[in-house]
Amino acid sequence: MDTTENKPDGGAVHKRRVRYKGTHPRTFAEKYKEHDPEKYRDEVEKRIEKGKTPAGMHIPILVDEILEFLQIRPGQVGLDATLGYGGHTRRMLECLAGQGHLYATDVDPIESEKTRKRLEALGYGPDILTIRRMNFARLDEVAPGEKFDFVLADLGVSSMQIDDPARGFTFKEDGPLDLRLDPTAGEPASVRLQALSEDELVGLLMENADEPYAIEIARRIHAVFEGGGVIETTRQLYDAVGEALVFLPKKDRKEAVRKSCQRVFQALRIEVNSEFEVLYAFLEKLPSVLKSGGRAVVLTFHSGEDRLVKQAFKQGLREGLYSQAAREVIRPSAAECARNPRAHSTKMRWVIRA
Repeated sequence: MDTTENKPDGGAVHKRRVRYKGTHPRTFAEKYKEHDPEKYRDEVEKRIEKGKTPAGMHIPILVDEILEFLQIRPGQVGLDATLGYGGHTRRMLECLAGQGHLYATDVDPIESEKTRKRLEALGYGPDILTIRRMNFARLDEVAPGEKFDFVLADLGVSSMQIDDPARGFTFKEDGPLDLRLDPTAGEPASVRLQALSEDELVGLLMENADEPYAIEIARRIHAVFEGGGVIETTRQLYDAVGEALVFLPKKDRKEAVRKSCQRVFQALRIEVNSEFEVLYAFLEKLPSVLKSGGRAVVLTFHSGEDRLVKQAFKQGLREGLYSQAAREVIRPSAAECARNPRAHSTKMRWVIRA
């Protein structure tokens, strides 16, 4: 991208964007048009129409279905518990039409600040939107004494985090094996992985991701450690999984390794960010922050999350905390999945406060 930087005397030095080899950018950093969707709207839309998620962006899922259920009206007060790129947030703010207030939380200091600036540029400043950098397990602390008309929690990891190799969520490009939603707190996945015993790793892979080759993968990872090796980058972990599955037929191996890597990264991400514990806390506190008749939606992306949400909503219904709860999950349409393949695994559940 062509940019400018200041000279010592206050003038500007023209700085050309980094060039890339070939006719198309390949790495995350080279995809400068995708990082600036407002300036290159047509280019970004072409990529979305092809079923691709532009680098540095996140396409919100089930937006129409969420808004249809929440029935947001001007003057209401709501909470977007998982701000992310702000796609859902923006649409909810549009429904408020400048009246009422929306609170939002996110633990990611990098992406939440980008989103704040993006939304503020669209006219959504602190008079209508309050963003707090905090875990959504603390939803009762977001606006003490306030009860919400609506709450949304989108539990998926944002595409911006997945695609950026510096965050350690992807094995498509090499990067540090980090996987923290908040890179300023806790320990990275590389440290946590080395601290786990072989049996603990097997249990983690099975519980957090239903990994069918958990034993073989855990055995191989520990063989690397016992041989004096390290697994500190995403590609080193990818290679270890590939070595663990070398017994599979060659024609099936590449796809099996890819799917197992997705599950291994998921399992480690859940562990590093204590995602199940956070979800437990959120579901336990949710009834206490909703007004009578208040509505809440939760989007989940794997079976473990969905089970917890389903059980909590059923229990809340039995205890009289909720007047209604979704009996069946709502899924994205085939058309939405074609436009955004990352929507495939999404499940939406809802409740209404008694």
